[in-house]
Amino acid sequence: MKQKEHLTVKELPVTEQPYEKCERYGTASLSDAELLAVIIRSGTANDRAIDVANRVLMNQRREQGIISLYQYTMSELMKIHGIGKVKAIQLLCLAEISKRMAKASYGMKMRFSSPEVIANYYMEQMRHLPVEQAVLLLLDTKCKLIRDMELSKGSVNASITAPREIYLNALKYGAVYVVLLHNHPSGDPMPSKEDIITTKRIREAGLLIGIQLMDHIIIGDNMYISLKEQGFFN
Repeated sequence: MKQKEHLTVKELPVTEQPYEKCERYGTASLSDAELLAVIIRSGTANDRAIDVANRVLMNQRREQGIISLYQYTMSELMKIHGIGKVKAIQLLCLAEISKRMAKASYGMKMRFSSPEVIANYYMEQMRHLPVEQAVLLLLDTKCKLIRDMELSKGSVNASITAPREIYLNALKYGAVYVVLLHNHPSGDPMPSKEDIITTKRIREAGLLIGIQLMDHIIIGDNMYISLKEQGFFN
């Protein structure tokens, strides 16, 4: 008889089946490996799904444990025995969902009222980007984040010199304040002449319709520059 290539979670002993454990005791009762086993679903001819999950969590090249999911690339996951293309994609999507939920939850509690707070919130997301990316923050009367959105990727100044898109979005979502962010892939956040001209143009357009450009923050490598703090809003 041909040996089965995969052991599914359902084929584990009942005491080792994360589904049954979850149903009986709740998701909090599952270990990190058991949670991943639910996503992975099947193992190999010689390994259970939970064994594959443990290999994901025990990567020697990176920080171990559940946090290591944030650090994997697709090719690195596919090098783990028992992880193919589909499972790698599922695990990467799981990590991305987790990041977005944590960021959204944290963002709802924050007041985006200072350049330091804003820069710290977006630093890890933007400081390693290989190309320039512009992000628009829409804020309410208490400087709480309504939403953020990507304005452009690539040639930033070419796309944000026209204030129309910025203020149409601000009006659409009822924003009282807006903040511009963009990164410098070089790691040096020093504003260019074009950055300064663009900022003044957008700020003046906002004053005409009653929506304030609070700041334009340039993200470098673990450093930032606020054009407002540098006096370019005077």
